[in-house]
Amino acid sequence: MAANKIIERIEREIGVPGLVNLLAERLNPSDLQSVMLEVYRQRAQRQPPANLLDDFESNRFTRPSLADPIRLLAWEQIAFANLPDEFEPIVLSPVCPLGTNSAIALVDQNRVLSTIRNTEVVADSTNVLALECALVRKLLLRANPKSKQQVHRAASHRLLRAQNYNNPDSIAHFSAFALCSAGQDQGNLQFELPTLAAHIMFYLRALQAYHDSDPPLRVAVTDFSGVDRQSRLRDALFTPVQAAFPDVEIVMDMQRESGRDYYVDLCFHVYADYASRGWLELADGGVVNWTQTLLSNAKERCVISGIGSERVCTVLTPNSTF
Repeated sequence: MAANKIIERIEREIGVPGLVNLLAERLNPSDLQSVMLEVYRQRAQRQPPANLLDDFESNRFTRPSLADPIRLLAWEQIAFANLPDEFEPIVLSPVCPLGTNSAIALVDQNRVLSTIRNTEVVADSTNVLALECALVRKLLLRANPKSKQQVHRAASHRLLRAQNYNNPDSIAHFSAFALCSAGQDQGNLQFELPTLAAHIMFYLRALQAYHDSDPPLRVAVTDFSGVDRQSRLRDALFTPVQAAFPDVEIVMDMQRESGRDYYVDLCFHVYADYASRGWLELADGGVVNWTQTLLSNAKERCVISGIGSERVCTVLTPNSTF
């Protein structure tokens, strides 16, 4: 509502009622891009160097991160080294198609940094990885309409988000390591549960390899379906994770509410015990419907997850070999 009042004031002051609607609806994307490029070209020409320095000092989008780059590099090396064989690591572009976050994950467009070239700065790499996985699945289905071949991608990427959390611990841009897996429904959660297990075990393996001594880790799984599937979850998810990581606690968390409208049903958190602050959330993931939506195919399945790299580097001490 506040944004609407601002727009109304601007349109009233420059004497062009309905200006925003005219630009958004009457101009095709290419023409709008041309108009905005010329506007910013003229504004940039009038920008004195002293103002640039002031902007660089005060603009939260442009300030460097306080993260230790050596620790960050060490974490990324270990994370890539511990990827399961089926995951293909890729390097993402700094930008993605305009609407990637709002159309796929239903995130308000004001929370991402839109550009004047009909793109937006990547705010969540899982959205872009889902686009990549959906594109590969599209090609597989074109070659074989019955293809069940799975697609797994991973990326380490710097994200930028526009919302201001008013929290000194939250910054506008940060690094995240993300996974995305896509495939076709096999019934009885035969795609979802092994894939969730693979994602969870990757984070546990990488965190243990990064830390100087094994940190206490905890996995909390939530099922928003409202169906009693705990026996199935225990057999196909809890048991393999516990067998591989006997010292890691894995529990059901039925009190979780965050992500209820984001994940289809199953989701998880990975926590590390940080002595001074208790259990800190490091990784988050779950089942989403994004490839179903992108491919208009109800049989498609998708699992995403991500971990805040800078939080890892802040909470955990890297192995002494780095």
